Amino acid sequence: MTDAPVPADLPGVVLAGTASGVGKTVATLAVCRALEREGRTPVAAKAGPDFIDPSHHAATLETPSRTLDPWLADDDGLKRTYARGARDGDVCVVEGMMGLYDGDVSTAAVAAKLDLPVVLVVDAAAGMESVAATALGFRAYADRMDYDVDVAGLLAARARGGRHEQGIADAIPVEMHYVGRTPPLDGLEVPERHLGLHGGDEAPVDEDALDAAARHVDTAELLRLARRPRVDAPPDRPADPTDVTVAVATDDAFKFVYPSVRERLAARATVEPFAPVAGDDLPDCDAVYLPGGYPERHAAAIADAPALSSIADRAAEGLPVVGECGGTMVLGETLTTADGDDHEMAGVLPVSTTLTDRPVALDHVGLRARRDSPVASAGETVRGHEFHYSAATAAPDARYAFEVVRGAGVDGANDGLLEHRTVGTYAHFHAESGAFDAFVESARR
Repeated sequence: MTDAPVPADLPGVVLAGTASGVGKTVATLAVCRALEREGRTPVAAKAGPDFIDPSHHAATLETPSRTLDPWLADDDGLKRTYARGARDGDVCVVEGMMGLYDGDVSTAAVAAKLDLPVVLVVDAAAGMESVAATALGFRAYADRMDYDVDVAGLLAARARGGRHEQGIADAIPVEMHYVGRTPPLDGLEVPERHLGLHGGDEAPVDEDALDAAARHVDTAELLRLARRPRVDAPPDRPADPTDVTVAVATDDAFKFVYPSVRERLAARATVEPFAPVAGDDLPDCDAVYLPGGYPERHAAAIADAPALSSIADRAAEGLPVVGECGGTMVLGETLTTADGDDHEMAGVLPVSTTLTDRPVALDHVGLRARRDSPVASAGETVRGHEFHYSAATAAPDARYAFEVVRGAGVDGANDGLLEHRTVGTYAHFHAESGAFDAFVESARR
């Protein structure tokens, strides 16, 4: 493993929105498709901790869409994660989160830390010159930031052609570049549900509509804006391979996994995927990882899955097991769906969960370890992210691995239910947090 800096040789651009719901995901896919038509090999990435938008990137490009979040990965990890995109392509399109300046870990901050230009995605369905005025306001607002944000271009979402597009393009201030539009076509909208959009494997954007949208992207202008980060990424952390085998649940109930986690586990251990919902039993392994996902949609199948009792038996024997969010729900005693149906789960952790009709927690998370667990040693701090529509009721005498410094956790003060060598959190961890290195090492003991 090299100890040299990772060259920052991947040019990129950030597609940021004025707000959530303006069409950033469709714009990102259209830009990538347009670049492909020009013979380039684009890769996509996502600012912020989201799992669902990257699933659309991956479904369209058939390459990983990496998560760029300085809270989850710190600044060095952010740069390393971005630089790894050069393994898969020659230009990176980063989709922003929410509005450009929203949040204490904002798209603007990600763009500034990576020194990438911003193309602002503005919903132009009901505007023309005002679309340009909006873009100019976002550019001027950058002067109020403590870091440099280069709002360099505009992409008009849901804009029609002819006079509509021309009016927008003519009004663009000379300081900014017009890089095209996404038209209001059937097949370009992604349906929503709780936890955000439908995933790319469930409701992909229509290919014909995407091809049509790509024809309205000015790739030459976009590539003139794209630039390489000026600062090389720090060296990758050592990833010494081990003889550990980690079983990773991989079906729809356990689909929320950051690509960095998959890559880190594959670098440190042998990964054995298994699909509990499809009836797979637990493979021979030294540790088990149950990511988040949609266990509530498959609660009956999970309750009958042979892997469930196998996990419970092995956990009682001391096998290291990590559950995140949905994985924690499966490791608990019961799961109650939104319809009020109760399903018995693995019973490893003394907690029952109930689905709710609104988010219980949505935040970046900071955790301080109260005691040793498979993901951290006592006294360490770990960062993550939580986003869930379930409420947890834990036993009064439940043991916790973490106290919550930021976020909600299981009960507002604690996270990381701990039994045997099994830990279940509402937090999702990025590979750069170190949690998964600790997990692999726990399996060696």
